[in-house]
Amino acid sequence: MSSLLSFPHVAHYPVRNAVLRFFLKSSLVALTGSLMLVANTYAVEAPLTLAEAQRRAVERSRQLTAQDFSVAASRDMAVAAGQLPDPVLKVGIDNLPVTGRDRGNLNDDFMTMRRVGVMQEITRSDKRRLRSSRFELEAQKTLAEKAVATAAIERDTALAWLDRYYADAMAAVIAEQGDQAKLEMQSAEGAYRAGRGNQADVFAAQTAQAAFDDRASEIRRRVRSANTMLARWIGNVSDLSLADKPATDTIRLDPATLDSDLAHHPEIAVLTKKVDAAETEAKLAKANEKADWTVEMAFQQRGATYSNMVSVGLSIPLQWDRKNRQDRELTSRLALVEQAKAEREDMLRAHVAETRTMIDEWQNDRERYARYERELIPLANQRTLAAITAYRGGKASLAEVLTARRNVIDVRIQALQLATETDRLWAQLNFLFPADDVAMRSGMNKDSQ
Repeated sequence: MSSLLSFPHVAHYPVRNAVLRFFLKSSLVALTGSLMLVANTYAVEAPLTLAEAQRRAVERSRQLTAQDFSVAASRDMAVAAGQLPDPVLKVGIDNLPVTGRDRGNLNDDFMTMRRVGVMQEITRSDKRRLRSSRFELEAQKTLAEKAVATAAIERDTALAWLDRYYADAMAAVIAEQGDQAKLEMQSAEGAYRAGRGNQADVFAAQTAQAAFDDRASEIRRRVRSANTMLARWIGNVSDLSLADKPATDTIRLDPATLDSDLAHHPEIAVLTKKVDAAETEAKLAKANEKADWTVEMAFQQRGATYSNMVSVGLSIPLQWDRKNRQDRELTSRLALVEQAKAEREDMLRAHVAETRTMIDEWQNDRERYARYERELIPLANQRTLAAITAYRGGKASLAEVLTARRNVIDVRIQALQLATETDRLWAQLNFLFPADDVAMRSGMNKDSQ
């Protein structure tokens, strides 16, 4: 009896343990899922830096990919141009009778022959080398154009990033001043209801609030436009926040060595390759003064009663009018060399002048912005503080406070616009060269030192 009574009691423990294990397992699964959900909820992409935006823009560019294909095509052509022309297979029938009793007969006339032969033009090795070099120079010119495109992508991406950065900064200023305007409007309405103020102050505060709302609407449009331009380079940016801007108080260029630095500018490098290509064309025109020979060998089969024959030939072009052909071609090519050199020199001078102008403007804008931070913005804030103090003491009207606050926002927006222009000039100066090219040249300079 006792054993029967104890049986359910003994079986109770395995059941309870199984339930406990199931409960713990379910709890762990639920906890893991909750943690993953929390992690996904709070996982926010890191703020976008200027360097990261440029890297994405370069990786995303289809123009650079197209230029890579162009380089590959030119180098394949360089290999092909260095080879001898294809031999020519020649097949024919010589001296086939077309009248008389033997007409159309291949075997009865001793002059009738079936002919098969090969002809090969022997192009001089220096010409083949020059033709190959011409396509290799085309590939190098495309690489220089790719450097131009890379610098333009990095520069335009930097400009778009800075436009978005300063649009956000202006939006923050407008929002801050708008909050102050709301408080002043509420204060004016409260004073008017309490009989301490007049209705004109209420209307003035409401007008100021409407003006702030209008400026906020304009700034939001600028933010959207800046987002659109940045997305043109790196894709969707609607959910991205920007990191702090990089140091923009120095540039990579040294005004003392500007001429020599800009001589390596990608656009100048493109023209340098054009000069090299023109010189190669001139050398090829000079080499064309010596004609290429063509050799030919043929086997001729006659009728069974006649002997078969072999023919060997050599063809040499007769340059009987060299003065008006080969010499004119060489003169034309030499003129194109001088044209390319003049265009390169003119572009270099223009680049140097434009860059010096931008450096001077950038330095002047930096001085002006420092003046805003050092004098104009603090003075505007002090004027606003004085107007608020006077208003609280009953010595100034609310309109004077609102005027002072509008002056503050105007000065701060002007300072941000000036900072935008200054940093845009910095971007144009700092990204005249692709970032990789600048790093490589800097490493070469350190090695040489």
